[in-house]
Amino acid sequence: MRFSSFRDFDWVLLGFVLLLSLVSVLEIRSATAMTKFHGFDHKQLGFLAIGIVLMFLISLIDYHRLVDIAPWAYGVGIVSLVAVRFVGTKVLGARRWIRLGPIHFQPSEWMKLVLILVVARFFWSRAGRELAWTDIFKAFALVGVPLLMVLKQPDLGTSLTYVPVLIVGLFLGGIDWRKACILLLAFALIGGGILKSGKVLKAYQVQRLTSFMNPDDDPRGSGYQIRQSLIAVGSGGIWGKGANKGTQTQGDFLPIPYTDFIFAALCEEHGFVGALVVLMLYFLILMRLIQNAQTASDLPGTFIIMGVTGVIVFQIAVNVGMVVGIMPVTGIPLPLLSYGGSSVLFTFLALGIVMNIRMRRFVN
Repeated sequence: MRFSSFRDFDWVLLGFVLLLSLVSVLEIRSATAMTKFHGFDHKQLGFLAIGIVLMFLISLIDYHRLVDIAPWAYGVGIVSLVAVRFVGTKVLGARRWIRLGPIHFQPSEWMKLVLILVVARFFWSRAGRELAWTDIFKAFALVGVPLLMVLKQPDLGTSLTYVPVLIVGLFLGGIDWRKACILLLAFALIGGGILKSGKVLKAYQVQRLTSFMNPDDDPRGSGYQIRQSLIAVGSGGIWGKGANKGTQTQGDFLPIPYTDFIFAALCEEHGFVGALVVLMLYFLILMRLIQNAQTASDLPGTFIIMGVTGVIVFQIAVNVGMVVGIMPVTGIPLPLLSYGGSSVLFTFLALGIVMNIRMRRFVN
């Protein structure tokens, strides 16, 4: 066995990640300069520093051990989601956080990492044989239980990020195309029924999922966020208006420009060129992740990296799509760019496990 420690760290991937993190800090500083949230860029720097330390620490733990304890971590995650229901802190009508002294802990964010590990373990144990319907239903239950618990908080955005973990698992697990088609048809019917019934999703959540198609129908209500975002993106033009000069951002018209709509703020201030640079950085990061998945020494490693990749791709697609008006507003942050401790730490821990797998790719 050979383990060459940090010599086999993916320093190229880390370089791209740090560049994007720098853009994040600068954009948060600009987006909050004239608001009561001024200083969030300093907090983001703190989150990034902690995230980098955690990334290096988790890369030292053999990922096979993480896979082994995944069922226990899943149990702890479910308990923590139950705890949110009873002792969680309520902010803006949603109970999503547990307060531990000065720290606000969001179990639903950490559950994404646990699901990646536990789903990888589940499908690895069934490698080499065709997935039966019982296997598929078990996988759905594995992801569906925490998803429904998070949706109940209510937190539609985070609950949706669990879906790509399941999709990647089923795809890499070798689901038959006939079963996949049946599942797609079933979910299309169930999804339509849920939207019409109004029993599973709250009224404002249904509005978020449908208002993006016709935001002008309710320009001061459910369509407000999309309209302001489109104005910000369009006004940026090719080169943008410059840092601290975005009228939609600095005028407080653009909602929460340091988290959900940070990409709109970036487009307004740095234009099409700035947006293209950020998207290129995401592309390079994703390509490095896929390359690491291809060179993993075993199936669990490949499953885990592709699970991380699936979640990041989903978050990028939904957030950017939301900003330009082709996806519903769901409150999903943009990885490594949006402000937020739980999101930043999840991303760096996930990247740490990716590094972990890369560092052990030559271990037999």
